[in-house]
Amino acid sequence: MKFVNSACALAAAASCAHHVLAMDLVTSEKLQKDIVGPELMKNLNRLDRIARDNGGNRAFGFPGFTASVEYVSERARRFSRTIDTWVQDFPALFNHVERISFKVGDEDIYVYGLTYSPSTPPEGVTAPLVLAPEGAAGCSVEGYAGLDVKDKIVLIQRYACPGGGTLAGRVRPAKLAGASNVIIYNNVPSLVTAGTLSAPDPEGYVSSGFINQVDGERLKARLLAGEQLTAYFQQTQVIQTRITQNVFAETKGGDPNNVIMVGAHLDSVQAGAGINDDGSGTSLILELLTGLKQYNVKNKVRFAWWGAEENGLLGSRYYTSHLNTTEVNNILCYLNFDMVSRGYFGVFGGDGSTHGLVGPAGSEVIEKLFNDYFAKVGITTTPAAFTGGSDYASFMDNLRKPVGGLHTGTGTEQDPCYHQKCDTYNNANATVLTANAKAAAHVLATLALHGHEIIPKNIMLKRQWEAFDGSIKWTEEEGGRHTGTCGHDV
Repeated sequence: MKFVNSACALAAAASCAHHVLAMDLVTSEKLQKDIVGPELMKNLNRLDRIARDNGGNRAFGFPGFTASVEYVSERARRFSRTIDTWVQDFPALFNHVERISFKVGDEDIYVYGLTYSPSTPPEGVTAPLVLAPEGAAGCSVEGYAGLDVKDKIVLIQRYACPGGGTLAGRVRPAKLAGASNVIIYNNVPSLVTAGTLSAPDPEGYVSSGFINQVDGERLKARLLAGEQLTAYFQQTQVIQTRITQNVFAETKGGDPNNVIMVGAHLDSVQAGAGINDDGSGTSLILELLTGLKQYNVKNKVRFAWWGAEENGLLGSRYYTSHLNTTEVNNILCYLNFDMVSRGYFGVFGGDGSTHGLVGPAGSEVIEKLFNDYFAKVGITTTPAAFTGGSDYASFMDNLRKPVGGLHTGTGTEQDPCYHQKCDTYNNANATVLTANAKAAAHVLATLALHGHEIIPKNIMLKRQWEAFDGSIKWTEEEGGRHTGTCGHDV
């Protein structure tokens, strides 16, 4: 009799356990209800505090990023009953400018050391300052014909060179023409706090700096007026490989052959806390995860917080380039959320009708899901361009997966604190962030239930998708500052 009672008790316990684990299917309405502004902003406050406690930033290679990884992974691990969480280590090129100086005569002028620029000799370089060719002419060594720039410091404006980037495309031709150094001045009025040459190339580059538009135009005017200017430029930059991290969290349930990926980058630039860029996306997907943990899904959902995005999308590029063929083909689509707390309500234009670049098949479906939602709640959207400036590029370019997402703009009208020290908690707009997060909840819930029915599955052989990398011609957005490899002005 005692055995029977024990068996009944065990059966009852098993029945209870079954009911505890049984969860409702996610719906748009349920997941949206779980998204609330105070929780989104609480995450931003925590990320802001992490930056304040760690030297003012959350950049790759610095303590603030390590603390950000710990914060997100600890939050995700709380949901271990329904969510698997892991951290992926990967090598990435770290840079830090230890010393830099740019002077014209006795005037010190603010200068940013371009990421991956070679260093000057420790004592620096003193040489005549001369103007480079303007516009497209400055994108090739042929444009320097007739100009004497040998062993001189060249002053040139940032410009989108065909195939060469807005910064690297200016440095290479000047080096070939014989310039000792290159000083690029911005073509927009925002303060310069970032800019990359994409990768080290000591043979192709000379030590180069990036200055504000107002200073560059003033120096240009003096040179055009006939003044003979002598400049001094010194830069010591450390470039080394360091190990950094991506963070992942994934639903235990759902079809593993149809994975919906959702991502945001976790790092900031070295200039500041990066609360809009991209603490906002980090918070948004963290709250999506927090809501989704209590629901069942038909398609597996994988969340990614990318590392070293600000150094050239390094985390997402590492991830996509190290998947095997089965893992690639299991991914159905990718949603990206980079800068979603101030500016316009930007929806990536997957159908190409506005900016011309068409996303892989299925991207137009994601765009329509977002646009239909915003129209229903009375919010006007702006088509966001695929500039190659965020982690969706790794999925479009490397894998040809359908992509979509939200982006609120990098122009000075949308975010005057883009890549600035002032991108702190006070830079975020709770209303904009909450509206975007609810839209994301709607689209994610829809895809988690019906993505396999409405998104065409892209199945490829490994030799096909490996050949794609680098072949997309990204949209050049007028006035935008999020281009190339994270728009950090390559």
